[in-house]
Amino acid sequence: MSTAYNEAEYYTYADVLSWDESIRAEIIEGEISMMAPPDTNHQDIAGDFFAILHEFLKGKICRAYIAPFGVRLFPKKDLSDDTLVEPDIVVVCDKSKIDKRGCNGAPDLVVEILSPSSARHDQMIKFRLYQRAGVREYWIVDGENRVVHVHILSDMNYITSVYGESDEVPVSVLPGCVIALKEIFPRVENGN
Repeated sequence: MSTAYNEAEYYTYADVLSWDESIRAEIIEGEISMMAPPDTNHQDIAGDFFAILHEFLKGKICRAYIAPFGVRLFPKKDLSDDTLVEPDIVVVCDKSKIDKRGCNGAPDLVVEILSPSSARHDQMIKFRLYQRAGVREYWIVDGENRVVHVHILSDMNYITSVYGESDEVPVSVLPGCVIALKEIFPRVENGN
């Protein structure tokens, strides 16, 4: 596969399919956004969060996926769609949206864990994209400040609630699933 890309060009999903699989990039409305490797705290939070969701979803219709996992928010049959994101964690309840390359359409739940290099992108650009695409629930996890912003879609607008590290947060799209935030934030008592 080719690795040829130029930041000044307009890209589609068809272009991404021609790139080497080792390239981690998103395209937002045709513009490429390279992704830096996440730090250890980011990976600890993602792993713990995914483990909780994965365990809860055993034997259920919905499935959880962890990055790297491509999501085409506005898929087109001719692969000319110009937006492909790689959320940290997604939950998809409609099996028809899943193919061998990822998710085609809005997941039911998206979780993004903030990193210094991605904070603005996740809080502004992706927030608007997920809202427009109809992602029913969007969690932004801020490990540094130990808070989670939960955005629930209502009439195509997000209603936001903020939770701290001692809170237990219900997952709106997964009735019965509650995330105890003390289980996902890195343990600081040991210096980790």
